[in-house]
Amino acid sequence: MNNERFKCVTAVHIFLIKDNHILLLRRYDTGYEDGNYSVLAGHLEGNESVLEAAQRESLEEGGVNVPFDSLNFVGVMHRKSNDERIDFFFEATEWIGNVINMEPDKCDELSWFPLDALPLNVIPYVKRAIDNYKENIYFDTQGF
Repeated sequence: MNNERFKCVTAVHIFLIKDNHILLLRRYDTGYEDGNYSVLAGHLEGNESVLEAAQRESLEEGGVNVPFDSLNFVGVMHRKSNDERIDFFFEATEWIGNVINMEPDKCDELSWFPLDALPLNVIPYVKRAIDNYKENIYFDTQGF
């Protein structure tokens, strides 16, 4: 009998929203979904809450500080591709600082897009999460 517990990768995604637009970044030279759009996001590093991870990733990738009370939970997705993942999604409509590309070696564009006119090349699960956000759907699965 195997006593080792199943482990699942956990990530956070931040929807920066202003004037009914969402901030998207175009992935570049990462080896994963390069040329496609995503949102500010990253994996939990361990010994941090999902809110701390969302705040850290907002600063690391977008150069903005999002106070904890400005991070609003908007969804969770359990998805399966090569492995299983749990993705937490947060909305932020207020932050401190100006959005800037802090990782030009991984992202070649940061742009604001209308929520109802996203580019066609948004990573599929991210597009689904944005659609869920617009429809107030808080839980979803994908790939099972």
